[in-house]
Amino acid sequence: MAAPVYILGGYQTDFARNWKKENKHIVAMIREAVEGGLEATGIDPREIQVGHVGNFAAELYAMQGHLGAFLVDVDPAFSGLPTARHEAACASGSIAILAASAEIEAGRYDLALVVGVEQMKTVDPAKGGEFLGTAAWYEREAKGIEFPFPKLFGRLGDEYDRRYGLKDEHLAHISAINYSNAKRNPLAQTRNWYMTEDQARSVDKFNTVIGGRIKISDCSQVTDGAVSLFLASEKAAAAYAKKRGIALESIPRLLGWGHRTAPIEFDTKIAESRNNPYVLPHTRQAILDAFRRAGIPDVWAVQAIETHDCFTTSEYMAIDHFGITKPGESWKAIEDGTIEMGGKLPINPSGGLIGCGHPVGATGVRQVLDAYKQVTGQCGDYQVENAKRVATLNIGGSGTTSVSFVVGFA
Repeated sequence: MAAPVYILGGYQTDFARNWKKENKHIVAMIREAVEGGLEATGIDPREIQVGHVGNFAAELYAMQGHLGAFLVDVDPAFSGLPTARHEAACASGSIAILAASAEIEAGRYDLALVVGVEQMKTVDPAKGGEFLGTAAWYEREAKGIEFPFPKLFGRLGDEYDRRYGLKDEHLAHISAINYSNAKRNPLAQTRNWYMTEDQARSVDKFNTVIGGRIKISDCSQVTDGAVSLFLASEKAAAAYAKKRGIALESIPRLLGWGHRTAPIEFDTKIAESRNNPYVLPHTRQAILDAFRRAGIPDVWAVQAIETHDCFTTSEYMAIDHFGITKPGESWKAIEDGTIEMGGKLPINPSGGLIGCGHPVGATGVRQVLDAYKQVTGQCGDYQVENAKRVATLNIGGSGTTSVSFVVGFA
């Protein structure tokens, strides 16, 4: 059995901000996330032993690589700190968490800092869409195509429609739920935006078609954001708890994880799953791996889910892949209110990527931080009652890299 990995807390920047308009570099985002996390947790910078940064495409958006080195500039105590940067498209943040947690399990370090960061509002939407196309097989799936990713995830909906049937009204309802949840979240990008289900179902100048069945209301946001997270060994967590006069058992853990990678090209993935009831079987397996490692029998052992709704079709997929319904029957959990706040199993109480925002390299870290906040009762207006365990799903590419975590108490 692997050594336990504890979560001590972290910090999220306001996802509504535009850092370029503030004339601030990506290093300022990293600095705020780290300093905010240190203040939130009360951790002494000298206690941090290793740092990991999750980021997708700073070389494109910000003309900057080697992001791990920027951690060293945050505090004099970090001079010499071993750091690394991790990339797996939209799953980059989760991969950084996996790397940090693996080092703790191996006994290399006792206290790790993870930062997820992406600055995306540096270019116009068309150029940004082209940058995001590098998360697919660029030459085959994105080159010369305007907004390739909405089209790829539109095809995910098309595949559901072909196999099981799919109503656009169900996708509109997913969008409306996430926008509604985001209004409860003071750090959500869309907290002051207007979006109703009627608006999400309509096609007009405010909700144009981006590609195929995907409209603006079906899309996650272009977001600037950074998130920090502190992971600890049992030894470090016990010392942290003793110093604060709290029980070690009151600190949540990474209970389980799953990590699978499918072929990068969407057509290859779909061909591979032709005879499988799950459209993205590797994503399904990552979730099952996380459940198994957490020692839980199924999805009903968690009280909330933070999932990767880069588009409404990816959340529709997640519903049956988590096992909330049988394959192809995600619509049932949408119609009966299961996934809504106050429902049997709320999905994306934070607002998710559609409502809260999607700074690509930060999303996986944000999901785990929100899971931590849920199980420690710190979510305020978007708190899920009696949340003891929360599952996450973070996806890179068109269902290519899938990472799932179970966070909470055994």
